[in-house]
Amino acid sequence: VEVVESGGGLVQPGGSLTLSCSVSGYYGAAPMSWIRRSPGDGRELVAFISSDGRVIKYADSVRSRFTVSRGEQENTIYLHMNNLRPEDSSQYWCVLDDGYWGHGTHVTVSS
Repeated sequence: VEVVESGGGLVQPGGSLTLSCSVSGYYGAAPMSWIRRSPGDGRELVAFISSDGRVIKYADSVRSRFTVSRGEQENTIYLHMNNLRPEDSSQYWCVLDDGYWGHGTHVTVSS
C-alpha cells in the first residue's frame, strides 16, 4: 500500500492551499485522515472523513477554515485550507484506515 501526499508549500498568512492524497495498492473505500505535527512533537488530527464521505470531523483549530473531501477516484482525498495562519505551518500526513501513512507534505505559512 502506498499513500502519497502533495500540495504543500509556502503561502502567506490569509492564503490558501489544497493538499492531495492518493493511495495505491489498497482495494475498497476506507476512512482517511489528515494529521499534522503539533508543538512538542505531538500529532494533531486535523480532519477525518469516513469511507462514504458522510462523517467528517475537524480539529477545533481548523474548523470553518479547512475542508476535507473525497475525490472521484477511490481513496483519494483533499484538504482545502483557507485563511491560513502561521500556526498552521507543519508537516501534514495522510493516513488511510488508521494504519497506512504517507511520507507527508510540508506547509509553511509566512510572510
